[in-house]
Amino acid sequence: MTTPRTTPHTGTGTAAPAPAPAPADRSRTHTWHSRPEPTPEILGMSGLEILRACLKGDLPEASIMSTLGFRLAEAEEGSVVFEGDPGDHLLNPMGTVHGGFLATLLDSALGSAVMTRLPAGTTYTTVQLGVHMIRPVLARTPTLRCEGTALHVGRTTATAEARVIGAEDGKLYAHATTTCVILRP
Repeated sequence: MTTPRTTPHTGTGTAAPAPAPAPADRSRTHTWHSRPEPTPEILGMSGLEILRACLKGDLPEASIMSTLGFRLAEAEEGSVVFEGDPGDHLLNPMGTVHGGFLATLLDSALGSAVMTRLPAGTTYTTVQLGVHMIRPVLARTPTLRCEGTALHVGRTTATAEARVIGAEDGKLYAHATTTCVILRP
C-alpha cells in the first residue's frame, strides 16, 4: 500500500500540490550469463576447480556478482578474495551504501572459502551469518577487497571468517563469520 504524500498547508484552506518526482538522471544496465545445467564434467569438479573455472571465464560467475558490482579476484585452497566497487546505485535512504552490499560481499567470500575445500559433488549453504559493520561505505569509497578464509570444513558443518578492507588504504570496513552446512551426495 502506498502512503499518501503530505504537503505543507498554504494558509488558503487547500494543500499545495506535491512536487513531481525528479526524472532519473542515471541508469544501470545489468547483464549476466545463465548458470549452466550441471553436466557430468561440472559435477566432477571440486569447489576450487569450479571457482578457478569462473576466474578463467570457462564458467559464468554467480549472477549476484554482476547485480551488485563485485567480482572474484583470487581462489586458493581455503581462501578467496572478492573485490567490489561501491557506487550511488547502492545507496540507502541515509545516503550511505546499503549494509546489504557488505553482507552479500562477506557471505560470498565466506561461502566460497568453504567451497574451495569441498570435493566434487558436494555443496554447502549458509545457516548462520554474523556481520560487523565498522565504518560506513560511501558512493565514492574506492574499491573494497573482501578476503575469506575457511577455518573448519568437516563432514557436516564448516566455519569461515572474512574481512572487508579498502583496497587502497587497508582500512577495515566490516568483518564476519559464518557456519555452513555441508550437503554431501
